[in-house]
Amino acid sequence: MSEHLDRTRPLWAQVSAVIAARIKEGAYPVGEKVPSVVELSTEFGIAASTAQKALTHLKREGLIRTEVGLGSFVADQSEPAS
Repeated sequence: MSEHLDRTRPLWAQVSAVIAARIKEGAYPVGEKVPSVVELSTEFGIAASTAQKALTHLKREGLIRTEVGLGSFVADQSEPAS
C-alpha cells in the first residue's frame, strides 16, 4: 500500500504521521515490528535518510522502541496507574 505524499511539506513528518495512524488504528499492534528504513523507503519512494528521520521522530514521541540488530517495534502506550 503506497501513500501519496505532498512534496511541498516535510516528507519525514508525513511518513511518521502515516505510521502513527497505523499504530493508533491497530494495523501495527503493540510489540509488532514496524517497517524498516528500507521498507519505508520503498513503500513511500523516499530516501533512506528521510525514512530514518521519520522513525527517529516516532521513537522520540514514544510510539516505537528500537532493539539493536532487531529493528523497531510498537511501544506499549498504556499509561502507568497514578
